[in-house]
Amino acid sequence: MNHDDPTWHRDTLAVRQAVPRSPYGENSEALYLTSGYVQPSAEAAARRFAGEEDGYTYGRYGNPTVSSFEQRLAALEGAEACIGTASGMSSILMLCLGLLKAGDHVLCSRSMFGSTIKLIGSDLAKFGVESSFVSQTDLSAWQAAIRPNTKLLFAETPTNPLTEVCDIQALADMAHNAGALLCVDNCFATPALQRPIALGADIVMHSGTKYLDGQGRVMAGALCASQAFITNTCLPIQKSGGMTLAPFNAWVVLKGLETLDIRMQAQSARALSVAQWLQDHSAVARVHYPGLSSHPQHALAMAQQSGLGGAVLSFEVKAQDPEQARRRAFYVLDQMRMLSLSTNLGDTKTLAAHPASTSHGRLTEDQRQAAGVVQGLIRVAVGLEHLQDIQTDLDRGLSTIAQA
Repeated sequence: MNHDDPTWHRDTLAVRQAVPRSPYGENSEALYLTSGYVQPSAEAAARRFAGEEDGYTYGRYGNPTVSSFEQRLAALEGAEACIGTASGMSSILMLCLGLLKAGDHVLCSRSMFGSTIKLIGSDLAKFGVESSFVSQTDLSAWQAAIRPNTKLLFAETPTNPLTEVCDIQALADMAHNAGALLCVDNCFATPALQRPIALGADIVMHSGTKYLDGQGRVMAGALCASQAFITNTCLPIQKSGGMTLAPFNAWVVLKGLETLDIRMQAQSARALSVAQWLQDHSAVARVHYPGLSSHPQHALAMAQQSGLGGAVLSFEVKAQDPEQARRRAFYVLDQMRMLSLSTNLGDTKTLAAHPASTSHGRLTEDQRQAAGVVQGLIRVAVGLEHLQDIQTDLDRGLSTIAQA
């Protein structure tokens, strides 16, 4: 463990990268449940608390199990370092608190996750942080919105729930030319499909709650970046703010990373088949999935995402007006007998939800419309069930949608 062998492939790093084994020689990484650490001497304790010597001091500052998770995810992302957090949203808060001050400007895609839009657009505005939201796919709109005080460009690719894809390299160049940083939310693609740092991004953000865990068990988040950024910008905020990843949660996600690649391969294949089936369904108006040739950014997605579309898709039911669309979407979801009606994603179980009333429910109707989150939209995070069973459960409502 922790050999950092430069010849190892990512599949090997996903299984082997961790802190050194304890003297007991465990093969499965140890779970260290402790809030404090015994110090070898008073002088060593002073040096460690001052940051002059490596060593664990207090659970809020670090933990060996959390370190294993951080090392493994950094290795998979091709980053120098990683810091684990309590959730994906806490990692975004850590990023903003560490990097921004009153008067700074953040430029984001308007198609980002609803909670991200609210945090940056509303909550941080109370402290003087300015923000703008532009079309995910319009590079000219990004360029035009950059200001002299822009410090951060923040994109999510593919987006939740419309799976819009942005050109990471182009946004990275744009940010760097303006003296800003680019952060990419890599939750949907994961490093199994996409490595934003290799494309020029400075920071990669994760909700480990999703595909990194892979079975819907725990909350976790992370930021991957340079060692200097993690040490100087993120770690001080974690120590004072307490966005700490629990050791048990870190251990669960650490083990989830071992199967990340094979899960993403299998779930992406099923998602493509479901998307193709939905695209031909008489009750479906439109399907959003990067793996489809009809997707507006299909070619870019295939280039950035190792030729796979990921495990999340969304589709719009046919309807005459927003009220009927909402009613029909609810009907399809309520007819499901196997799939889980759940706003989470990244599980081995297929999950379906109505974004306009759940994940994006706190946004205004204007914000939802700008993001394309219409009332007839259903998001499906495809799991590992048999393909025919997934289609049969969705078709239960789609084939009788006229009754809604």
